[in-house]
Amino acid sequence: MQKKMKRFNNRHILTILIGLVALFTGVWAVFENMSTPESQRGNAIQAGAVAPEFTAVNSAGEQVRLSDYRGKAVMINFWASWCTPCVREMPLVHQIAQDYQNDVETLFVNVGESKGTIREFMDKQAFDFPVIIDVTGNISGMYRITGLPATMVIDKDGEFRHILLGELTENTPLQQWLEESI
Repeated sequence: MQKKMKRFNNRHILTILIGLVALFTGVWAVFENMSTPESQRGNAIQAGAVAPEFTAVNSAGEQVRLSDYRGKAVMINFWASWCTPCVREMPLVHQIAQDYQNDVETLFVNVGESKGTIREFMDKQAFDFPVIIDVTGNISGMYRITGLPATMVIDKDGEFRHILLGELTENTPLQQWLEESI
């Protein structure tokens, strides 16, 4: 009985230690991020910068290159089906994309999920637009995406005009941003 108690206590102590290490690591990461000025982080893309070129395949099997849309405004929306804010904003982003389809190319980029997972989500939500599949995170890495959702408006010259890291809402002036980029 005493051996059982000792093993039981050792397991709990190990679990608590692992939890504390994870907690301290998280606190340290947040502190480091907050204590480093934005200008010194070097990892945020800013308005006015040229959007990185990429080539990918979408869910319809078509090859997509950002440079194919030069001369036209582009809206890129990074999302994932497990991301609650992404799912919440998707109908709004889709509606705005439809409203501006003649003037703005919208690229929906799914980050980290398989084609099957994306297809299942799209069917369940009754969406039928093509999705760029970024299962390895190459595109989101080039665009320095650290959280989802993220939406970026790129002007006709291929430069970022507006960047929103976080959920789009009815109060986000996305339509105004698109108008400015057309």
